[in-house]
Amino acid sequence: MTMTKKLPAVLLAAGLVAGLSACAPAGSSSPAAEGEAATCNVGISMPTRSLERWINDGEGLKEKLEAADCTVDLQYADNKTDQQISQIQNQVAGGAKILVVAAIDGQTLGPALEDAASQDVQIIAYDRLINGTEAVDYYATFDNYKVGQLQGQFIEEQLGLADGEGPFNLEPFAGSPDDNNAAFFFAGAWDVLLPYVESGKLVVPSGKSPTDNDGWKAIGILGWGSDDAQAEMDNRLQSFYTGGDKVDVVLSPNDSLALGIEASLDAAGYEPGSDWPIITGQDADVANVKAILADQQSMTVWKDTRELGSQVESMITSIVAGDEVEVNDTETYDNGTKVVPSYLLDPVVVTKDDVESTLVESGFVKAADVGL
Repeated sequence: MTMTKKLPAVLLAAGLVAGLSACAPAGSSSPAAEGEAATCNVGISMPTRSLERWINDGEGLKEKLEAADCTVDLQYADNKTDQQISQIQNQVAGGAKILVVAAIDGQTLGPALEDAASQDVQIIAYDRLINGTEAVDYYATFDNYKVGQLQGQFIEEQLGLADGEGPFNLEPFAGSPDDNNAAFFFAGAWDVLLPYVESGKLVVPSGKSPTDNDGWKAIGILGWGSDDAQAEMDNRLQSFYTGGDKVDVVLSPNDSLALGIEASLDAAGYEPGSDWPIITGQDADVANVKAILADQQSMTVWKDTRELGSQVESMITSIVAGDEVEVNDTETYDNGTKVVPSYLLDPVVVTKDDVESTLVESGFVKAADVGL
């Protein structure tokens, strides 16, 4: 079954589902299910400070929770799984009764979280699903399939593929193979683009073109590294574009990869405004917003992480009060052991025309920071 078929037909947007909440599954041992209050002592485990978005996520959530009189321990794990496990164990030993975890590797945290759960700690997976364990009570994220779908649809519309235009040279990239979200990002985009690859309207000169959604890891960039994406793009340009052919479009699943891809194109002599390809992204990082304004990136999919932080804060408030925790999806996110009750928020496409009205006016970025 493809990810497309797994996803529900309608995913409710954040802020519009207050009266449509669902309980944790029957048999849950959470305080919310039992009507018992928990202590608002929260451990937040973020993967790295090397990406702007994780700094914003961690600090923003910490600020919200401390304003609500919670005790908060925020840790960043430098993209090292062992370090994240150790930090989680220390947070539990230090008295944390609720953990918010953005996993570096969603496959490896099970034993540490199961030990935490045995001590009546509640666990919220933040943005990235944690796999292979019962010890995940809730999941808060954006509609990750839709992120990829928006990227694929943007490419489709910009190139006129549905109207029969083509062929165009495409180079697809995928995210980190250890990040569960990367599978959803790729599936959303590839469900739109693969039919055009199969019909010849999109051509992949490098041959790095998965035949189905399950092949995404073969083109994944471990750790979402900009430098690694740049090196991969350098290799493709030097190996497959030596005869004067040009790249027309690059599917980049997020902004950090897009920065590396853009650096590679710039070094290869591509010029914005003439032969620069369409490039997608995700996260609305400041450097990428600048790139969009400079015509070096075509779009980014904006996930307002302030809304995600507010939703997690609401979940924590409900757990502490012993109330029902609001979710809006109980079907999609199967971690291999259980279907994790989830709350999904909607992402938004941002182009050059939308930067000021969407990102600046909302306060997500400052005009001066992006040169406006």
